[in-house]
Amino acid sequence: MKKYFYIVLLTLISVSFVQAQEFPSQVWHEGRLFLIDGEILEGPIKYDLETNTVQRKGNTIETFNATSLEYFEIYDEYYGGIRTFYSLPYAMNPDYEVPVFFELLVDGNNLTLLCREFITVDNRMGGMGMGGMYMNPMWGGPMMGVNKLAFNFYFLQEGKIQKYSQKRKELLNIMDDKSSEVKLFIRKNRLNHDRRGDLLRITSYYNKLKES
Repeated sequence: MKKYFYIVLLTLISVSFVQAQEFPSQVWHEGRLFLIDGEILEGPIKYDLETNTVQRKGNTIETFNATSLEYFEIYDEYYGGIRTFYSLPYAMNPDYEVPVFFELLVDGNNLTLLCREFITVDNRMGGMGMGGMYMNPMWGGPMMGVNKLAFNFYFLQEGKIQKYSQKRKELLNIMDDKSSEVKLFIRKNRLNHDRRGDLLRITSYYNKLKES
């Protein structure tokens, strides 16, 4: 009986944790908006990459979209630094290009790394320490997933934005002229080709090789 109540208590705690968890796009950040007409606006900012809109809180809440902004920047306490998002033309479907917000990770003369974050559901309950409970016949299958932050990455090269499939082979093809050096750098530093921080380091290293 004690074990049963302990499991129920852990379940309630995990539910509260999942519900209370906030991600960068769900909170207000201090930042600046750079409008296409040259005006600069400051104040608390909240962004939504799914709808490509940004809100600024003042006496009222103003909403801007990717067609009215050149870029915006925020101070993100989640990551602990300044993050910059540019409005760039991109074909979300094969028919035509529209302005879309991309976060700038690496600004290189040869290769620029961009990304777009999104919130996804991880049904594996990784890191919660409760996997056994959810596989217990008394509970049946998984009851809930854990929200987590994920990223789609893009490379800007020769004026064209290319979505990165996060496959190692594609990365080496993009960096084909320096693939041997890049491959050694990845192996030596034990980097992952699909992790945000590691991909930033790899792209910066490639640009350094090209400039040397």
